[in-house]
Amino acid sequence: MTRKIKMGLLISASALALTMLAGYLVFYFADRAAGDGSVTLDFNVKNGWGSSIVTRELYNEKLIRSRTSFRYLLRITGNSNNIKRGIYTLNNGMTPLEIIDLLTSGKTKTVSFTIPEGLHNRQIAEALANRGLFSSQDEFLHMAADNKLLQKYKIQGRTVEGYLFPETYVIPVGFPKEKIFEVMIEEFFSQLKKIENYPSDPKKLHELVTLASLVEREARKEEERPVIAGVLQNRLDDNQLLQVDASIQYLFPRQRKKVYYKDLEIDSPYNTYKNKGLPPGPISNPGLSSLRAALKPEKHDFYFYVAKPDGSHYFAKNYREHLKAKKEYIGSSD
Repeated sequence: MTRKIKMGLLISASALALTMLAGYLVFYFADRAAGDGSVTLDFNVKNGWGSSIVTRELYNEKLIRSRTSFRYLLRITGNSNNIKRGIYTLNNGMTPLEIIDLLTSGKTKTVSFTIPEGLHNRQIAEALANRGLFSSQDEFLHMAADNKLLQKYKIQGRTVEGYLFPETYVIPVGFPKEKIFEVMIEEFFSQLKKIENYPSDPKKLHELVTLASLVEREARKEEERPVIAGVLQNRLDDNQLLQVDASIQYLFPRQRKKVYYKDLEIDSPYNTYKNKGLPPGPISNPGLSSLRAALKPEKHDFYFYVAKPDGSHYFAKNYREHLKAKKEYIGSSD
């Protein structure tokens, strides 16, 4: 056997031994946690981070024992390019394999928030700013009026008011703020498909959402939504003022206990006591029931309604009957 062949065999044997040693070390560390699980932290995989940066940061946080073994483990499991951005809850009792499984699963830390039916955008802005999802109410309201967002979904109003569907949402921590709007708007259009023959024309849809927003703020009983929608539609058809108190309440920073006669003189296109027709846009974000009611108002001869103490309404066909009901239920005949 020549010297050259002997050297070749020696090199091959050495390489095999090193490979076996490396393999042993990789699998040795694969099942060994860096600690006892007493340390838990939120690990943020940022946009643009590759496996090398992730490995380095895991090592710096003392979540893995060996950077080399972790990189090899990523490679042999085929996950070097599968790590997903987001915030993950990790602890030092997790093995490298468990960490890899989590970082490639996309199961990031989440936050939930609920939008009740009938809230307007200023109320939603306050709620989400309080949750830390937006830096301030002003930031939310500014983004809600973004032209690119309005154009993307063909919304005819000046803001996305009316199109943020009431629902409980679960989003990853650190979710982009503009995407929060998109999730709620896309939920609106998804729910809208449950309504037969809804208008696809953006202008007509905007009118429907505006009417539904009035119904949402006025109705307290589920079964009364189509009836109230019918009252409003009757007044629209006869070119009468809608005279909806909720449109006055929309003008105030916060909901008031009652609307006073002096408030009815406020100069605003949203004042339905002074301007005929629908307001220029929604005054709340309506739910599915109000959208259905606005699309198919109940046909009847009522033109007035007054709230009773139990939250239901008395419906009247003429003003004389309405005055009588006001005197009975709220002690006024003015």
